[in-house]
Amino acid sequence: MDISVVLPCLNEEEAVGSVVDEARRGLEASGRSGEIIVVDNGSSDRSAEIAAAHGAVVVPEPQRGYGRAYLTGLAHSRGEYLVMADADGTYPVHELDKFVDALEEGSDLVLGSRFNGHIQAGAMPWTHRWIGNPLLTGMLNRLFGVRVSDAHCGMRALRRSALEPLDLHSTGMEFASEMVFKAFRRKLNVSEIPIEYRPRTGESKLSRFGDAWRHVRFMLLYSPSWLYFAPGIFLLLLGFAGMLVLASGPVNVFGRPWQIHTMLAFVTATILGAQIVQLGVFARTYAVTRYGERDPVMETLWRHVRLEHGLLAGAGLFAAGVGILVAIFVSWAHRGFGPLGHEYATALGFTLVALGVQVVFGSFFIGVLTMRSELRPDA
Repeated sequence: MDISVVLPCLNEEEAVGSVVDEARRGLEASGRSGEIIVVDNGSSDRSAEIAAAHGAVVVPEPQRGYGRAYLTGLAHSRGEYLVMADADGTYPVHELDKFVDALEEGSDLVLGSRFNGHIQAGAMPWTHRWIGNPLLTGMLNRLFGVRVSDAHCGMRALRRSALEPLDLHSTGMEFASEMVFKAFRRKLNVSEIPIEYRPRTGESKLSRFGDAWRHVRFMLLYSPSWLYFAPGIFLLLLGFAGMLVLASGPVNVFGRPWQIHTMLAFVTATILGAQIVQLGVFARTYAVTRYGERDPVMETLWRHVRLEHGLLAGAGLFAAGVGILVAIFVSWAHRGFGPLGHEYATALGFTLVALGVQVVFGSFFIGVLTMRSELRPDA
C-alpha cells in the first residue's frame, strides 16, 4: 500500500461521497496503490453509509475531536504516505500526487498553503483570513521557530516513518499545531505546496473562539520560554534589583521618594518571578522526561548541576536571609527592644529566607521528576 488518504467526518453527508470520489481520482492520477479511510466521528446522519457506498473504508470513532479522529484514522492506515484532508469538499484532494511527490523527493511533512495559493470567494470568513489564521500562524512561528505560511491548513501529508518521532497526542483542533511545531523540533524536513481553498459543503463545525483558544493554550503550554521564563525572569530581576537599592532605606528617584510601599512591591515581584521561573523549570523538565521533548539547555544543566547544587544554593539564600534578620535582632536587643525599625532590611531578609526555602524544595521536586531518567538511561 503506497498511499492512505485519511478523512475525518462529522455529519458531512452532502460532501463526503464526492470527496471520496475525488480522492479516488487523485490516487489513480498518482499511479500508486492506495486506500481511502473515512473516520466517522460520531455522525448522526448518513455520512458513514455514503462513504462506504463510494468505496471508502469507514472507521468509527465515537469520541468527538478533530485530533482524536485523525489519531484513529492514522492507526488504521497501511500506506507508506499518509494524506490528510477534510470531508467537506474544501480541499483539492485530487491533487494529492503533488504532496506524495514532495514526500518522495525528501520531505517528511508537506503542508498545503491556502495563503500562497488561491482562496475562492466565500471559502473563508474574513476574520479567519485576515485575523485568526495569520495571528495563530505567526504565534506558532514566533514561539517555536517555525517557518510556514499556513500552519492550520487541513490538507497535508507525511511519511509513515515520521509518526513515531512526532508522537502526536492532541485530540482537538490543536492537533494541527502539534504536528507542525513537533516536526520542526524533531528536525524533520517540512515543505509547503500552494493549494486552492474552496467553499465548504454543509455546515461548519468550527468554534471560532473555542478552537482558537485551544490552539493558543496548547502553544503556551508547550512553550515555557514565553509562558514562564520571559515574565518570570523579568519580575525576578526587577524585584531583586529594586530590593537591593532600597535595602538601606528610602531613596529618591526622579525627585520622588521610594519608601517601604515600593520595597514591598519589589518583594512581591521577586517572589512571584522566582515562583514563575521555577514552574517553568518544572514544566520543561516534565516535558523532557515524560514526553520525549528535547531541550539542550536543560539537558546541559542536568549534566553539570545536581540536586546537591540546588540544595547548597537554597541553603545559601536561606543563610543570608537569616544572617540579616539575626543582625537586626541583635541591633534591636542592644536598643532595649524598643521600636524595631530596619523595615527595609527586614523585608530583604525575609525575602531571602523565602527564596532559599523555595529553591531547596524545588530542587527536591526536580530530583523526583528526573529520577526515572537517571535510573533508566534509555527513558
